[in-house]
Amino acid sequence: MRYVAPTREQLDRRVLAVPPLAHWSEFSALVASDAWPETAGLNALLPADAGIRFVAQDRALLDDGLHYEERIARGAVATREANWHDLFNAFVWLRYPALKRALNARQVAEIARMGPRERSRPQCALTHFDEAGIIVTLRDATMLAAWDRHDWHTLFWVHRDAWLCGDARAEVFGHALLEHALTPEKLLVGKALVVLGDGDAAAVCAHAIARGDVLNDPQELRPLPVSGVPGWLEDTGSEAFYTTAPCFQPIRAGRMYPPALRGA
Repeated sequence: MRYVAPTREQLDRRVLAVPPLAHWSEFSALVASDAWPETAGLNALLPADAGIRFVAQDRALLDDGLHYEERIARGAVATREANWHDLFNAFVWLRYPALKRALNARQVAEIARMGPRERSRPQCALTHFDEAGIIVTLRDATMLAAWDRHDWHTLFWVHRDAWLCGDARAEVFGHALLEHALTPEKLLVGKALVVLGDGDAAAVCAHAIARGDVLNDPQELRPLPVSGVPGWLEDTGSEAFYTTAPCFQPIRAGRMYPPALRGA
């Protein structure tokens, strides 16, 4: 079923005080305001050397005949007005420009290879991460082994302290996932890239995407019930949550994941 976000008038602004939206607090005024921000206001937040601009998506823009990703490669991010999905996309561009540029370069290369009407496995993987991506940093490889088995109880409950002290971290990157977080009761599951070690995990992921080391098939992405991250929801204080909530699915027979990327 297609997700329908709340209207700006219906928005329960308490969602801004809890993860993942609490992690995007620098943009909270643009979400909580009674008025939708215009593209000019979003462009004012871009650095001078951004190389892209947010452009209102209207019929004149679409009549250029370009694919959405090709237009970005020319510096224009088509942005629908009064639209949560595209507003969160703008936030991600503002925070993670290198990652967004890496995704776009790969998409444009695939469009040149496949044509504008066909989609390759890499294109699907790139889109899944763009829409629902999570960047996960782990210091303890035993947590990765639990994740490989979909042993959610071990990943989140047994290793609870690692999440609470920052030895394990989840950064929501996908703008569709951020949009879904506008609905308080919704349990969120994203598509993760994982970095083992310290350092700038987003930079590690951007480099790997640009080189084509990852996101060549959607099956590479690890599902992560991000609502299970300890401290994100009140329910994460209960051990039973990790064995009863519908977001914690067992692994499918034969499903395997690639090794983690390596940080510093």
